[in-house]
Amino acid sequence: MREPLDRDELARIEDASLNASAPPQQFWMDGWLLRLSPGKAKRARCANALAPSRAPLTQQLARAQQRFDDAGLPLIVRVTPFAQPADLDEGLAAAGLQRFDPTQVLVADLDALDGRDGSASLPKGLALSPLSPSVFAGIVGGLRGSSATRQSAHAQRLAASPVPYRAFALLEDGEVLACAQYAREAEFVGLYDVFTAPKARNRGLARALCSALLARAAAEGARTAYLQVDAGNAAAIAVYRRLGFVDGYAYHYRAADPGLC
Repeated sequence: MREPLDRDELARIEDASLNASAPPQQFWMDGWLLRLSPGKAKRARCANALAPSRAPLTQQLARAQQRFDDAGLPLIVRVTPFAQPADLDEGLAAAGLQRFDPTQVLVADLDALDGRDGSASLPKGLALSPLSPSVFAGIVGGLRGSSATRQSAHAQRLAASPVPYRAFALLEDGEVLACAQYAREAEFVGLYDVFTAPKARNRGLARALCSALLARAAAEGARTAYLQVDAGNAAAIAVYRRLGFVDGYAYHYRAADPGLC
């Protein structure tokens, strides 16, 4: 097993996740990457402070606010350990932006991951079916109860992604029980949109599906896996830890009114 990932390697995972979540509606603004997708995923509709800005924070926030207002979206700022400047979070708090949705990035060494060689089989009677981006967005959006607008934005983002996605569903007699997708960039692979239908939960389907997808990614050359999960979702985190994922880094969001986000 390889040594734990250092900060530089974790920064490369952050870069890979940014690439995989890139929406068509994004702009570079003096060190900030503004993402303006109308979809559900906050990582595709937030501001990321990736480099030092020439303008003071108050001015930068005002400029970003105008962009988000024009897009009809609330301004959300994503704060990671790699954000610039190092005291960005304190500055946002002083500006009145509230912290919400803490998220954990988990990572795994695919060379040591259980079932990465394909030995972990799917439950009997289930079939793994590949899906197109538009079909996947409709299926996972329907399971989540997302609006038609958000489903359409999700499909658009997947189709335009610079990092190709491969989406799959677990079927039983033609019915979708669970779905997920992965995006691989060189040796890094991210798991996204892992979702199990409510009536099919507690059957180990998420673990089986993730194992199958990671085995495919490993066969394509991936060596390190990552995923993002709500820090308060203990059940999902337990599933991923049983697969072999460990803590990588954490991030959160800030907004004037998280209830509107």
